Amino acid sequence: MMQFFTFTHLPEFLQEASEPFCKLAEFIQVNIPRNPERTVALRKLLEAKDAAVRAVVAK
Repeated sequence: MMQFFTFTHLPEFLQEASEPFCKLAEFIQVNIPRNPERTVALRKLLEAKDAAVRAVVAK
């Protein structure tokens, strides 16, 4: 799932919106025990990241 939090391939203005989610995902992966709730946390964080990026490009 962590592959979906990468942001360096994005244009700079989208990287600014995406990077904080990547950093938090990395923190969760390293510091939170591996269990179903961690997976849910990462999945919902990914949903939030996607929404934030879409909000930046929305007209």
